[in-house]
Amino acid sequence: MIRFEIHGENITVTDPIRNYIEDKVSKLERYFTNIPEAIAHVKIKTYQDSRSKIEVTIPLKDVTLRAEERHEDLYAGIDLITSKLERQVRKYKTKVNRKYRDKGREKDVFATGGDSTSDESEDNDSDNEIEIIRSKQFALKPMDSEEAVLQMNLLGHDFYIFTDAETDETSIVYKRKDGKYGLIETSIQ
Repeated sequence: MIRFEIHGENITVTDPIRNYIEDKVSKLERYFTNIPEAIAHVKIKTYQDSRSKIEVTIPLKDVTLRAEERHEDLYAGIDLITSKLERQVRKYKTKVNRKYRDKGREKDVFATGGDSTSDESEDNDSDNEIEIIRSKQFALKPMDSEEAVLQMNLLGHDFYIFTDAETDETSIVYKRKDGKYGLIETSIQ
């Protein structure tokens, strides 16, 4: 069952807004064979020009669903977010089911590796000092590079770090400027 943490910035999250979000996002549960215990983190921000930004992040056991939308109408933005999340779930479900069907094994939806967030860091070029402004920790899940690319795309990031299921080494997939993907494999010497 999906529970909700809804936070507003420059907006009061009223019961109608909360109910609308919960009703729409809860419909994702139909895509799961076993409804996961999850918390949907929802952030709503309104700007002076009346535009709203809605972010939804749902970390599950083996995958993190995330979508973001800006729209003049808050409710229309919530509808668009829900559509994005549904596309992510369907895409991931199809790929996972196809992969395991091809290997002759049955697998529940979202039962493959891929819990993730990504490290984000920025450097401050103005004074040539490197300043880490954000740090995250996460467990590396065993998976193949195809699953890692899928997870990276679901999160909307340019790279993704994972443990290669075959070699048990840390690897990185990344999106190249030409739209193709690269793989960096590491080894301990």
